[in-house]
Amino acid sequence: MKPADFKTRTGFTLIELLVVIAIIAILVSLLLPAVQQAREAARRTQCRNNLKQLGLALHNYATAHTVFPASCFIDGNRISQPWSAHAQLLPFLEGGNQYARINFSLGYHDAGNKSNFPPNGIAAQKVPVFLCPSDVNDRVRNDVSGVPEHYPLTYALSVGQYLVWNPVGGGEGGAAFAPNARIRDRDFTDGMSNTLGMSEVKAWQPRIQDATLPAAAPTSATAVSSAVSGGAFGTTGHTEWVCGKAIHTGFTTTFGPNTVVPYSNAGQMLDVDVCSSREGASATAATFGIITSRSYHTGTVNGLLMDGSVRSFSSNIDIRTWQRLGQRSDGQVTGEF
Repeated sequence: MKPADFKTRTGFTLIELLVVIAIIAILVSLLLPAVQQAREAARRTQCRNNLKQLGLALHNYATAHTVFPASCFIDGNRISQPWSAHAQLLPFLEGGNQYARINFSLGYHDAGNKSNFPPNGIAAQKVPVFLCPSDVNDRVRNDVSGVPEHYPLTYALSVGQYLVWNPVGGGEGGAAFAPNARIRDRDFTDGMSNTLGMSEVKAWQPRIQDATLPAAAPTSATAVSSAVSGGAFGTTGHTEWVCGKAIHTGFTTTFGPNTVVPYSNAGQMLDVDVCSSREGASATAATFGIITSRSYHTGTVNGLLMDGSVRSFSSNIDIRTWQRLGQRSDGQVTGEF
């Protein structure tokens, strides 16, 4: 046979190419979950760091003012724009310049406050430390004309088990924070390491506000739908970091972390928050809230205890333990949890 009859092969056959592609696909399928897990682990770490910064800010505020910030300040007889504790913490979160330009005697939508924060006012400004990086709804909320109006948050204050505020007599939920409150270190008789201060919530949470709720909390999440009457449905819960009303910057311990509270709206089953008359809207109507701590971390939420420590709480935490952690001085010390 002549040498010319032997030809050197210079390419791949189709079968070889398909085998290589299959191997690459298998490797990618194996690596992708690991990459996603690594990214989520990094986001969880950043989330905990955010809460740690908020804990330091709370204690620096208490050092400067001798009390922790109130969840909001309200006069109890009219609808208002009560500033949140988050807004009060700005000087201790590298937001001193913003804080200095706010006129707290006016509402956050007042022309004076808007003009100091062009183009859309302080309420529409993003504060990164208020947002968990795992939350998928990190986006501005526009008004009806499409103009940016509010920015959400995902770290809320513990404001009670069910009762948040009663304008008649000034009753509150016994939690770490409350409207018009002047709570000091000494008021945490259960111990600051046994009291929840903040926990995660989801931005753009479906909610029913200004509903009629019974004086006693529903005993199960599935009973909420039948216990609620009236109210306004929306998908804008936890979208106003400047607003001190619980439906935006608070949570209650009625149910445990990540509990699904089912509610059917226009044939669509949703997981909702519910509150009755919002703080400041009435001189007589109490504010009750079923405002659940939720997160995009599978099976957990991150929370801040009032001693400044950050913990991850399982969605399966015993409800009695969760509710006891939500009270500052009920005499029910949880111990290890």
